Amino acid sequence: MEKALLTLDEFREYLGIGENKALELVKRPHNGFSMKIGNKWFVHKSRLDKWLESECDKY
Repeated sequence: MEKALLTLDEFREYLGIGENKALELVKRPHNGFSMKIGNKWFVHKSRLDKWLESECDKY
């Protein structure tokens, strides 16, 4: 079963980015894919994939 939510470390590994860039992306208002539960950030994987597609279409 595939996970719906990725931890910040899983998100970083999935995109191949560093900690600072990952935090910058998840903290962007209205990005549509991140949420904070308690004091931890999580990323909704299917929404992230849709966001990545829309970002790639810009170029």
